[in-house]
Amino acid sequence: MRLLLLVVSFYLAAMAFGNMTHAADTNTTVSSTVVDKAPPTASAPSIVINNNDICKSAASAAIQTQILGFASGITVTDENCERLKLARSMYGMGMKVAAVSMLCQDARAFDAMWMAGTPCPYKGAIGNDAKLAWESNPEDVPSDSKIFKKKVASLQLQEEMPEYTE
Repeated sequence: MRLLLLVVSFYLAAMAFGNMTHAADTNTTVSSTVVDKAPPTASAPSIVINNNDICKSAASAAIQTQILGFASGITVTDENCERLKLARSMYGMGMKVAAVSMLCQDARAFDAMWMAGTPCPYKGAIGNDAKLAWESNPEDVPSDSKIFKKKVASLQLQEEMPEYTE
């Protein structure tokens, strides 16, 4: 039993003193993770248009990932607003035909004028002369016009189909 006790005590002593290391014998790496740190955010630029006489709208957007962020802003021109302001200015200066011509660049105004029986001016011609000029030059009509395009299509169909008389 003494022998067994002696062997066990040597074994424990060897384990205790054998694992002792010196500073030059080991390399230690310490790693820490910060959990509650938010990634930086991309801020969308603010585009300020303070003048209500300008026909522009602003839009901006931003996106952010953990690696890359992107932000951009643009202005969008409202062409119909510009058309109305130009027509109003021309009318105010006494150029009524030019003001109506400006509005007639929009297909909705063109169709409304046509349906009212007052066709839009065509290169200085007004009234019935303008109507005849529009009918002879359909390529100059605003491309989104619904009423005039239907009228031209029906006139072409009537010309192509022979009339049957008994």
